[in-house]
Amino acid sequence: MAISDSDNSLSQESQTPLLEGTVAGAVDYKGNPVIRANSPGWRSASFMIGVEMAERFSYFGIGCNLITYLTEQLGQSTATAAENVNAWSGTAQLLPLLGASIADSFLGRYRTIVIANLIYILGLGLLTLSAVLPSLTDYVDTNKSMSCCPKLKVILFFFALYLVAVAQGGHKPCIQAFGADQFDGEDSEERNAKSSFFNWWFLGVCGSAAVAVLALSYIQDNLSWGLGFGIPCILMIIALIIFLLGTRTYRYCIIRDETSPFVRIGGVFVAAFRNCHATRSAIAIEEEACGTSHHSSEQFKFLNKALLSLDRHKEEGKVCTISEVEEAKAVLRLFPIWATSLVYAIVYAQHSTFFTEQGATLDRTLVPGFKIPAASLQFFISLAIILFIPIYDLIFVPIARAFTAKPSGITMLQRIGIGMLLSAICMVVAALVEIKRLNTAKEFGLVDKPNVTIPMSVWWLVPQYVLSGIADVFTLVGLQEFFYDQVPIELRSVGIALYQSILGLGSLLSSLLVLVIEEATGVNGRYSWFSDNINRAHLDYFYWLLAGLSAVTFAAYLYFAKFYIYNRPVNIVSL
Repeated sequence: MAISDSDNSLSQESQTPLLEGTVAGAVDYKGNPVIRANSPGWRSASFMIGVEMAERFSYFGIGCNLITYLTEQLGQSTATAAENVNAWSGTAQLLPLLGASIADSFLGRYRTIVIANLIYILGLGLLTLSAVLPSLTDYVDTNKSMSCCPKLKVILFFFALYLVAVAQGGHKPCIQAFGADQFDGEDSEERNAKSSFFNWWFLGVCGSAAVAVLALSYIQDNLSWGLGFGIPCILMIIALIIFLLGTRTYRYCIIRDETSPFVRIGGVFVAAFRNCHATRSAIAIEEEACGTSHHSSEQFKFLNKALLSLDRHKEEGKVCTISEVEEAKAVLRLFPIWATSLVYAIVYAQHSTFFTEQGATLDRTLVPGFKIPAASLQFFISLAIILFIPIYDLIFVPIARAFTAKPSGITMLQRIGIGMLLSAICMVVAALVEIKRLNTAKEFGLVDKPNVTIPMSVWWLVPQYVLSGIADVFTLVGLQEFFYDQVPIELRSVGIALYQSILGLGSLLSSLLVLVIEEATGVNGRYSWFSDNINRAHLDYFYWLLAGLSAVTFAAYLYFAKFYIYNRPVNIVSL
């Protein structure tokens, strides 16, 4: 055996037999088995929640107002800026697949988190440096020619921005999985605590995001972009110190001395393809010979062809077992749910782009002489989440549990589906509000005056932000728990990364959709749906399109969810 997250020198100690009352597959920082009675549970998980709150403060502190920085400081058009925001966000959300792969196969979650946080700090430091360099508008305003300084600013900015994305790719899938690892899934009390952990994790994350949106967007708009990027850098340094202080309290996972789970699962697909011409009778004979025919699941029976060990393909140690085939089926079973969640992620990407652009045109006066930043409206997403999660965990779940007799009240897939429905409704509301905004602009003769504030209160946008927040409580938390719970144990970091990849690919698809629509609707001198003059644009058409796509994919989701077979819990006696 080897310790995945603690020091390698402890591997010999971890080979001792598990005692009664110990947690299977877990050791402390010295490599000794964890006694369930002394299990850290929430004490250790709280360190992870604190670190994640700092990371989300930093991430949202960059992302919530990024479109403003790109348009005002770097002089990009609205459509180009939206595409860049979505491209960066999508990359940041897809990179966790790579980070999780490295963590689960090589470094372990603990080491990956430490390294990722160091890279995060470096990226934020360089981002701060780029922000204090002279801006492009400084040179335009003073009629100076383009020099290397603005070019250096742009290059350094995007390099630092994507360095943060790389760091997030290592941090994001590991910190949440590592936090959930602090609870024993084989103990009923700790299993219920783990389910609550995902709710309170999301609450902490959203509370941190809310503070970032309010505080940093104001600092960036009214004081200094350098300060707005520098504060997250300092906070990440503090978060790393806090994480290291909790090292002695953490529960670390044991991995077996065997082939990487990625290689095992990939080998199943290769073997099944290699034996694609095998007959059913040959597969049945092989299953009977292995004594596995009664243990194989009925879904994706074609993968059972990987059980065949034809003479010309036999290699010592390379024959697929029934457990490896079932692992591959478990991962493949997730794909329809993953695919039908992508449109939800496209809608999610609008919060920090076009929602913000809408708000920038409206009356944002809070009190005479003070206007709230347009990006700060995202606070209402976080506020809705902060208020609704306790209601969900403390009121909704117990009531639902009384009717369904399920520990979580409703199933993970039911939870995800409710959020998808709310997301579609959110797009309908957003489209109606945008129609109201355009009509108001026409009524007051402001269609060709995009820089003049439309006499319509910004509070009209609050319902779509609140609906987005409530939808996130259902869908995003549900997806987190679903992808953590339904993958093989060794791949739980990858499970969280698969969840992240939904948001990542959704952002990239949003960027592609904007690009295609911009090219299709802006030809022959016409105003596109995303014109820089937002009063001539048609965000309402875009929102109606997203509402329609949400309805179609929701129907597809219901179909696949109906036939989804949950993984049976595995009782681990010894590792």
